[in-house]
Amino acid sequence: MMNVSAVMIVKNGARTIRRTLESLKEFDDVIVYDNGSVDETLNIAREYSNVHLIEGNFDGFGTTKNRAASFAKHDWILIIDSDEVVDEKLLHALKTKPLDSKTIYIVNFLAFYKEIQIKHCGWNNQKIRRLYNKTVTHFNDNAVHENIIDEGMKKEAIEGNMKHYSYMSISDFIVKLDRYSTLFANDNVGKKSSSPLKASFNGLYSFFRTYILKRGFLDGYAGLIIAFSHMATNFYKYIKLYEMNLEQKSKRG
Repeated sequence: MMNVSAVMIVKNGARTIRRTLESLKEFDDVIVYDNGSVDETLNIAREYSNVHLIEGNFDGFGTTKNRAASFAKHDWILIIDSDEVVDEKLLHALKTKPLDSKTIYIVNFLAFYKEIQIKHCGWNNQKIRRLYNKTVTHFNDNAVHENIIDEGMKKEAIEGNMKHYSYMSISDFIVKLDRYSTLFANDNVGKKSSSPLKASFNGLYSFFRTYILKRGFLDGYAGLIIAFSHMATNFYKYIKLYEMNLEQKSKRG
């Protein structure tokens, strides 16, 4: 049996969470921290005997992931989202690899739109820190762009892949860009400056970088959707921040 707990935070993940939990059947401890699902997420999670279901608040990604990990029975934590799947190679590595507590392990990601693997757009073979020992380190408290604190830690790639099925429809892009842009603005209000020009430039450059520089056009229509989503996300991040900064100054005035 692995001495690794799989930990996820989730809200309304019913469309994808079953595939995720199926890939975690060989884990003896899976923490599903739900923050307000109104779909079938809770019922699906309850079908799995290795799942420890927790219901709680969402206070930003970093803080909430740390809270979810506190319920894990093992010290080793594999952070996984409800739209991700552990492949056989990664599962084998987690079973057999001797783990060093002072090392953060980096997982390779294969990205999909629906069932289409995205090989460009900057989505292909991303390396993300996902496995750590909670007695040694934890996530920072960032509401977005959270990361495992690596001060004094080694970093090492682990064999295998995480398959990421993050978007199952065009509507998913719209919902997520609204959510993430709001989190970014809330996290940076009063700390970073912004303007309509900055918002426009960041949006347009994001499209150019994703579609041209990162060759998103080679992913067909899916690449166009992703590039446009990146553009919209970055535009709304900075225009929301601009508006919030204005409102904050108005209140102080």
